[in-house]
Amino acid sequence: MAQLNILSDAACKNATTNGNKIRKLHDGGGLYLWIYADGRKYWRLRYKLAGSEKSLSLGVYPEIALKKARMRRDVERRHLDNNLDPAAERQADKVRKLVATGNSFEAVAREWCEKQAKTWVKGHSDDVMRRLEGNAFPKIGRRPISQIDAPELLNAVIRPIEDRGAFDLAHRVLQVCGQVFRYGIATGRCSRNLAADLRGAVTPHKKKHQAAVRPEDFPNLLRAIASYEQIGDKQTRLALELLALTFTRTNELIGATWNEFDMDAGIWVVPAERMKMKTEHLVPLSTQALAILEELKEIGGGSRFVFPGRNRDKPISNNTLLFALYRLGYKGKMTGHGFRAVASTMLNEMGKFRPDVIERQLAHSERNEVRGAYNRAEYLPERKKMMQAWARHIEALRHGAKVIPFKAA
Repeated sequence: MAQLNILSDAACKNATTNGNKIRKLHDGGGLYLWIYADGRKYWRLRYKLAGSEKSLSLGVYPEIALKKARMRRDVERRHLDNNLDPAAERQADKVRKLVATGNSFEAVAREWCEKQAKTWVKGHSDDVMRRLEGNAFPKIGRRPISQIDAPELLNAVIRPIEDRGAFDLAHRVLQVCGQVFRYGIATGRCSRNLAADLRGAVTPHKKKHQAAVRPEDFPNLLRAIASYEQIGDKQTRLALELLALTFTRTNELIGATWNEFDMDAGIWVVPAERMKMKTEHLVPLSTQALAILEELKEIGGGSRFVFPGRNRDKPISNNTLLFALYRLGYKGKMTGHGFRAVASTMLNEMGKFRPDVIERQLAHSERNEVRGAYNRAEYLPERKKMMQAWARHIEALRHGAKVIPFKAA
């Protein structure tokens, strides 16, 4: 339908209200320029639908010039020709865009991360978000998750990581993306886990395990730790010895506070918020571990932390124990986490304690949330015997005993 165009660019520019509060200049086809006394000018489309008169904003003049206003009028009138309400269509379009934004890969990923963060330790949560923000969001973050396909995920996200030679990171990012897609499937935002479709397409890599000495080399390490004060401080030496005795994760040890310890009962309760699986963990303390803790109290300067740093209100850093191992000549040979691997290997090879007992003391992943809430003391009597036997074995190794199975007591 041809429109009768009346206004000109000059007329729009020079139009005033002629002393009225508002003036409406008609261009044709329902297009009006509304002029206000303060100089503001707005385009509006007036139309009738089902006997009712309505109007729709088409923009502000002069940002929207006359030619563009007419184009917008024509678009909206085509809706009318199809018996569609332009105002309702505009609102529906806003809803569609909002839904598209909520269904973007980034939106789904952040929603998934927010839910998972309730069960993750903060460090892991930060790692996951950093991988997404650094590698996935810039490439596919704004794309509707249902419209992404496997080649796009591979070429836009994974290949650039591989091109940097970061093959391990490429696998980790793909794994995280797979978890996002699985969440998208569960919440009805997409229908396929594209990460599964890319199996075999990503450059293989050999997973690097954190360094740990072999059992036969463990006695030499224990003796090296015992002599650490020749090159370092007493607190670090005691921390390494306690790590060997308890084989907790390094961050669980260095973040320990005195209120977590029941010295009379010989139990260390690591709170859920400091555990990897967000489940409270009990560590039975051997007589050797208790003796170390008494020494630490004497040198702690009244700090609430068992291992205070230079700032007594904060614990030592994550690298303190690692760098101590470096100074002892174990760079690339042993890490803080390595004490867990050594303990797991030796305890299982000794065959004196059930694997379930060893695994429970290592605080590996809980089988399910309900069981995790009730198994803090699971196998505790056996674990107490095992931790005391392990402490005696470590003591014997340090004093020259051979690496042979010990007898549990």
